[in-house]
Amino acid sequence: MTGMIDPFGRSVDYLRVSVTDRCDFRCVYCMAEDMTFLPKKDLLTLEELERLCAVFVSKGVRKLRLTGGEPLVRRGVMELVRNLGKLIDGGQLDELTLTTNGSQLARFSEDLYAAGVRRINVSLDTLNEEEFARITRWGRLPQVLSGIEAAKKAGLAVKINAVALKGVNEHEIPSMMEWAHGEGFDFTLIETMPLGEVDEDRTDQYLPLSRVREQLEQTYSLADIPFKTGGPARYVKIAETGGRLGFITPMTHNFCESCNRVRLTCTGTLFMCLGQEDAADLRAPLRSSESDDLVSAAIDEAIGRKPKGHDFVIGRNQAPAVGRHMSTTGG
Repeated sequence: MTGMIDPFGRSVDYLRVSVTDRCDFRCVYCMAEDMTFLPKKDLLTLEELERLCAVFVSKGVRKLRLTGGEPLVRRGVMELVRNLGKLIDGGQLDELTLTTNGSQLARFSEDLYAAGVRRINVSLDTLNEEEFARITRWGRLPQVLSGIEAAKKAGLAVKINAVALKGVNEHEIPSMMEWAHGEGFDFTLIETMPLGEVDEDRTDQYLPLSRVREQLEQTYSLADIPFKTGGPARYVKIAETGGRLGFITPMTHNFCESCNRVRLTCTGTLFMCLGQEDAADLRAPLRSSESDDLVSAAIDEAIGRKPKGHDFVIGRNQAPAVGRHMSTTGG
């Protein structure tokens, strides 16, 4: 096995799989409140998703991350998690992780751990209950916090991901970081990205993390460290808390030169780059043959088109860089 190498010599060994476009929240930077979700007939079955994941693993993927929408709202998803977890037992896969909004963790944390998941990312943008309700529209903060506590109790390593939003949670970043580090969690900040039409102007939301870092350095001692989780975050160690803080900066300092990721949607569409529209249909070859040869060839052809980088721009009255919503490809 030689693995999947893109035209720029990058080895693709990380697959993010959106198992559903549905979510029980309606976060203001991610989707519109009156979202129209995909009809069920367009979705891959869980068995088809598992088969596609197995093909990618056979071609060199060592890390799988399940995303959504909210992955834990898809009915029967734990069956998929358990079956993929067996690939870790067999040595074909190094890690199976999950990104979640935390709403279902109280119910599923023990099962996730039993299935082989050891690490999860929880998207959480504020610890203020009223602000949380406004950002998520439909979410309830106590439910998420109890889910995070359940995950910790089950033995899952938790990383808190917060989208930095100007004038919304900007002032809360230090206290959120201290809370996360106090709980033993890594804390990562993410710049908002121009994906899909939402009900607000992203120019009003956009907060450069270079500015956030400057502000934090007035109070804390930040030291760059080489720590990596396989994703795009650059990490620093905070001397005062002893914890790690990550920065994901698609806008101010993109990470395209080291991109090792591709994204598979719940319809079987493969996106080689989060910030480009180019995609490959894997559903048709998957369903047209019981053999995996056609799917494997389609993946090879797609990896051969993986672009050097994205073209994200945020500006006043600027159309989204891509039309699909974040919930389609899982961030």
